[in-house]
Parts: sequence; structure tokens; C-alpha cells
Amino acid sequence: MDAVRVALLREVLAGTQWPGAARRFAGSLRRSVVPAGGNLLLVGTERYEPWHLAAHLVDEAAWSGLPELAPTLVRHRVRPGQPPHLSVGLGRLAAARRGHTVLVVAPGEPGEGLLERVHDARRAGATVLSLDGGDPDLGALAHDALSVPAGPAQGTPLPADGWGMDLDTLQHLVSAAAGENSLPAQRGPRRFRDRLARLADQLTAPPPSRW
Repeated sequence: MDAVRVALLREVLAGTQWPGAARRFAGSLRRSVVPAGGNLLLVGTERYEPWHLAAHLVDEAAWSGLPELAPTLVRHRVRPGQPPHLSVGLGRLAAARRGHTVLVVAPGEPGEGLLERVHDARRAGATVLSLDGGDPDLGALAHDALSVPAGPAQGTPLPADGWGMDLDTLQHLVSAAAGENSLPAQRGPRRFRDRLARLADQLTAPPPSRW
């Protein structure tokens, strides 16, 4: 999703909690990662792999000059012959320590095995963040969580905010906000010309292909 579409989405969502909530969560993400990069571990569930969020965070890391935002995608199943960036299994979570951030994306139940690994990572000192569907066990483990409960059944009126948010849309908002210069980070503000150059890159760049 490019910068113009994100801006339009924020306009549609103006007056709801979601733009502010996404920026708040993105701020937690920015504060938790370290300048060296490589310590952000992104993991989904057995049924849901957040490769799209991984690709967007890689793009945001490059455009914003914040390499620490580029995640390592941790996968439940790694097939032989896949490239290195798609070949990191769940064992990587066992190496998470202080200075690492584990970002869990779980639309449904995360599963006991994943919860145990995330719990062990937190006990070892890692920061745990969660984008989820409201699972209470995962929420209890996370230092910060942003939840999108399951949408209403067909025929049910929309929530009071007028928007039935879904987790995929929320990931777009969070990834875009994570690369914004207005968020607190470990680098100073950039010049207006730099922000224009970044916007131009976003509008002309082809869709991510390495994922």
C-alpha cells in the first residue's frame, strides 16, 4: 500500500481510534528495536504468516533510513531450497534475549507451542509486541498489544466508529507509521526535502518481489 493510499485510508478512518492507535503501537515498535538492526523477529501462527508485513517493514526501513525496522521473518515451516530470508524457523525465538523484539501477528489463536516460545523469549529479556485478534493469553504476554476483535456477523450493524477494522488493514497503518519521521526514534528529524524524496520513492517503487 503506497503513501497516497495510506493517506486516503487515514482520511476515511479520521474520527476513529485506529490512526492514533496504529501510531502509538508503531512508536512502541520504534522504541524497542536497536540501531544495529537484525533484532526484530516477526512471527505469525501456523495458519497465518505475516510475509506482507515483513515486506512493508523492509521497505519502511530502507525509505526512512532506519535499518533496525527490517525484520527477520520467523516461520513455522521452512521448506528445503528456500532463500535465506525465508529459511528462519521457530528455533530462532529460542535465541531471543534482551535487546531483541518479538512481534507476533495472530488473527486467531496463536497455539500453545508459539505461546511457550514467546513466553521463554520474554523471560530471557526480549520485548514482546502483538498485533492480534484479541487472544487473552497472547495479550497477557505482550509488553504492548493492538487487537482487532473478529468482525460482526453478516447483517450486524457496524461498530460505533463506523468502520469494521481488519488485521491486514491495521498492519498497513502500523508499518507506514513506523517509518514516519514524526515518531520518536533514535535519529533526529529529517529535512522536508528528504521527506519529499521518500514520498516520491514510495509512489514510483514496484511492489515488493523478494517475499
